[in-house]
Amino acid sequence: MQKDSFIYRFFNLYYEGFKNMKLGRTLWAIIIIKLFIIFVILKVFFFPNFLKEHAKGSESSYVAGELIERASP
Repeated sequence: MQKDSFIYRFFNLYYEGFKNMKLGRTLWAIIIIKLFIIFVILKVFFFPNFLKEHAKGSESSYVAGELIERASP
C-alpha cells in the first residue's frame, strides 16, 4: 500500500494515536467493559426471549396475530 493513499493515512492516524495513549487505554478498557455488561450480562439475565416462550407455532404467525388482534378495536 502506498504511503500517500487515503486508507494508509487514515489507518496511520488512528494507529499512532492509540499507540501513544496512556489515559485513553484505560478509558477504552472501561468503555469495552461497560458495553460487555450492557449487551451480554443484561441481555442474558434481564431480557428473556419472549417469542420463544409465547409462540406455539412459528414466531412470524404469532407476531402477525398479535398485531391484528391489537389493531382491531
